[in-house]
Amino acid sequence: MTADPGERALAALVSLACHDLRTPLATIGGFAKTMIRAGELPEREARFTGMIDTAAGQLAELIDLLGLAARIAGERYDPVLVEADTLALASASDDERVAVTGAGVTVLTDPDLVGRSLAALALATLRYGQIESVAWAVDGRRLTLSPVPEDAAPVVDGSQVRDLGALVAGAAIACLDGSLTVEGETLVVLL
Repeated sequence: MTADPGERALAALVSLACHDLRTPLATIGGFAKTMIRAGELPEREARFTGMIDTAAGQLAELIDLLGLAARIAGERYDPVLVEADTLALASASDDERVAVTGAGVTVLTDPDLVGRSLAALALATLRYGQIESVAWAVDGRRLTLSPVPEDAAPVVDGSQVRDLGALVAGAAIACLDGSLTVEGETLVVLL
C-alpha cells in the first residue's frame, strides 16, 4: 500500500518534529540525571528531580514511537532483519503481570521492534481491560494473548484510537508481514 502525497508530507512533518524535540528533551533529561548523581539536593527537590528524569524518559519513548509511526506511514521504515525466537520476543516485557508460555520458532524479523510491540499490546490490554494479568501462549509463529476483555479489544486491534503503543505495534507487525486480530477474548498475532 503506497502512501499518498498528503500522508507522506504529514509523516515527514512528524519525523521532523520528533527530531527537533529530541535536543531539548536530552538537555532536560541530562541535567536531571546530573542533579540526581550529585546527590546534594534536599529530599523534596531530589524527588521532584527524579520525577523530571522519569518524565523525560517517558517523553523520549513517546517521541520514538511517533518517529517510528511516521517512518512506517511515510514508507521510510527499513527494518534490519535478524533471526529471533518467537518465545523470546513474547518475553520482551519486563512487566511481572505478563506471563509467557509455549514453544517458539526462529523467525527473520526486527526483534527489538517486535518485542516492544508485543509488550505494548500486553500493556494496552492490561490498561484498557482493567485486569491484573495477561498471558502470551506461543506456538511457533502464532502468539496468543489472553484474556482480552471486551473494552480492551478495539484498542488492542487498532480499531479504536486510544493507545499510541498499540497503534504503532499493529502498524509495525503489519509492515513486517505479520498480522494481529482479536478472536473472542484472545489477541492472535502471527509473525
